[in-house]
Amino acid sequence: MEIKIGSYVRFLNDVGGGRVSRIEGKMVYVEDSDGFERPAPASQLVVVGDGTSKAMTHSYERPIQIKSKLVEPDEPAPKPKEKPVEPQLPVMETPEGDTLNIVLAYEPREVKHLNTTTFFPILVNDSNYYLYFTYMTRGDDSEWTTRYHGIVEPNIQVQLDEFGHNDLNSMTHIAVQYIAFKQDRHFRLKNPVLVEQRLDVTRFYKLHSFHATDYFDTPVLSIDITRNDRPARQMVIDSSELESALRGELREKNEARRKQRHAKTQQQRSKEIIVQDLHIAELLDDLRGLSNSDMLNYQLDKFNEVMRANLKNQGQRIVFIHGKGEGVLRRALMEELKRHYPSCEVQDASFKEYGFGATQVTIHTNRK
Repeated sequence: MEIKIGSYVRFLNDVGGGRVSRIEGKMVYVEDSDGFERPAPASQLVVVGDGTSKAMTHSYERPIQIKSKLVEPDEPAPKPKEKPVEPQLPVMETPEGDTLNIVLAYEPREVKHLNTTTFFPILVNDSNYYLYFTYMTRGDDSEWTTRYHGIVEPNIQVQLDEFGHNDLNSMTHIAVQYIAFKQDRHFRLKNPVLVEQRLDVTRFYKLHSFHATDYFDTPVLSIDITRNDRPARQMVIDSSELESALRGELREKNEARRKQRHAKTQQQRSKEIIVQDLHIAELLDDLRGLSNSDMLNYQLDKFNEVMRANLKNQGQRIVFIHGKGEGVLRRALMEELKRHYPSCEVQDASFKEYGFGATQVTIHTNRK
């Protein structure tokens, strides 16, 4: 029967039907018993009465079911194929991995532009253990901020954060907490660890602070958190009373022992000569990217480090090997001695033992 305006129709693939209110091309508008129009293609409708009949279909009537000849009436619908679950790969353990070695490294994005670059803190978990891990920082006058927390898998490197020079004032102290464990296998129990260290943020401006390591081919500033199961610095539990009691009991004994060791060490050192080679190739393995000024500053830093470590050792002799060359390093050493160590005695070191280009300094703390 032809569909006309006023015909009563049913939907083939849906519930209900109604009266045809208008026809626009192949689209037929069906008005239901509630007065709402529903558009439908003419091919999806079947006439159940003309405009004079009362064969109005109601919305609760079921649609006419048209079955494909290609499907048997009793044939069940095919079940969707289940996607196979990929098995989780087991952790590949190493023989030495049952000993915890954990390193925190800072890698510059552009090592040749230290004044403007950003930095990536990277955790190296060189062990067969998972780590419940938290990385925190704080400034000198601020409280702690958590910058990363989560589970770190065995034998992996994880980037923890990214920061710039504007963030350094809030990073003068770093702290790391972790609990080590294994999954689905037996393991030796490790103590929970809380390590805090003071971070010298001026090192982020110095090229010679960054070096390649066993874990990184690119230059990084590396800090040991745990080496061979021993934390770099174990934090004392935050209990002022317990800390004061322990320190009070040990202070006198430690002071007496320190004085005895100092007196004995000072006698031994006054007879021995400390030799420090200041050739840059002896101090640094990688000189790439270093200017002459960078190398000279590093040599002077090493010189001052040795001097400060021995200033209290009256009579201690130290030989600094600086080479002959153009005399730039020697002149810089003489200037440092004159300015910061005027009481020390300075002379050329033995040519037979050290060759040309060596200076001997004798510590005299009270010499005028």
